[in-house]
Amino acid sequence: MKSFSLTDVGQVRSQNQDYVYASEQPIGNLPNLFVLADGMGGHNAGDFASRCAVSVIEASVKKDMSFNPIKIMRHAIEEANEKIHELAKADAGKAGMGTTLVAVTVVGYYAYVANVGDSRLYISGEQGLVQITRDHSWIAEMVMRGELSKEEARNHPDKNIITRALGASEAVDIDFFDVQLEEKNRILLCSDGLSNMVADEEIQKILGDSPDIEQSGRQLVATANTNGGRDNISVILIEPFTNEVKEC
Repeated sequence: MKSFSLTDVGQVRSQNQDYVYASEQPIGNLPNLFVLADGMGGHNAGDFASRCAVSVIEASVKKDMSFNPIKIMRHAIEEANEKIHELAKADAGKAGMGTTLVAVTVVGYYAYVANVGDSRLYISGEQGLVQITRDHSWIAEMVMRGELSKEEARNHPDKNIITRALGASEAVDIDFFDVQLEEKNRILLCSDGLSNMVADEEIQKILGDSPDIEQSGRQLVATANTNGGRDNISVILIEPFTNEVKEC
């Protein structure tokens, strides 16, 4: 396995409220763990929320005795939601804070994915770029109902209104996915600072242009900045099977 992660403040924001975590090594009973969070809230609250979420998740995974990856991630994300919600209620300066979250662990030939909000996970391969997660946003729901086209949604002024976030309420609704991987697949986790600035077709072209994931990751962030960089930009790229040795 090989991975690369990068977060950038972008061209407009003065503060980076995104946070990325990447471990190719075992964390508790998970063989690896990758997490990307995009915080929201005034002053330092969004930055605090994204960092707090990842910190709580890492600590929870380390102590979890389960061997089921979905159960481990569910418990960790619920614990993070509870912590952020409690802190937001206790501190007026953090009122209303929250964060999106997308996480993945790769176990054998399967990726186990969790998401809350509009940060995304894609799989890139011979079939092109496939978005695995579903955006939890008002505009995404309008697209699902057929009220907006994908083209209209892309530049809609209310695109950033999300319908789910960690810390927004006492309970959190988490989407889970399990995806069978192929040997040439790459996994991309990103914040909306990338997906709003770079079309899926361009993302796939960048991923296909270079065999080096660090170069691809840096090019993705650079392209988002060139296209306006209106938000913080974060990416995690994973090649699950880079070091796999086949039997003769």
